[in-house]
Amino acid sequence: MEWNYYNTFITVSADCPVEFGMVPPDKKGGRTKPSLEYELAAGQPYCYTQEELMLEVHVRHKEIAPEILAEQGAEIREAFFSKPMACMRASMLPKKYGWGIHFNEAGKLALVARESAEYQQYVEGKQEGLKVLAGMRSSRK
Repeated sequence: MEWNYYNTFITVSADCPVEFGMVPPDKKGGRTKPSLEYELAAGQPYCYTQEELMLEVHVRHKEIAPEILAEQGAEIREAFFSKPMACMRASMLPKKYGWGIHFNEAGKLALVARESAEYQQYVEGKQEGLKVLAGMRSSRK
């Protein structure tokens, strides 16, 4: 099963509480998944596919050592993707922190701040062939 999006824009969730893209905070106990997603995606736009980002966040969040990853990378990947999981539409980045997510034709993603002109262009469907999907709501209406 493939988890990647291509030529797709995920909008900020309808019930997102912020008007501007915010950097997700860490907790006292360590890194949060949203802060890791943000760090990787914002730091290297169009570097990761959804699958690559999700796996890298998992590895960092679980603090899997590089030597273990080198030895058991295939098994770790297989185990990770064998479980049901939510896609980036359910990420806290569009749900809570004001970030749209653009996937290019290669499936690589970049964050787009809600307040930006680029975000508006994607939402208005001004890019031919771009599928626009809503980020998932935090609560049911």
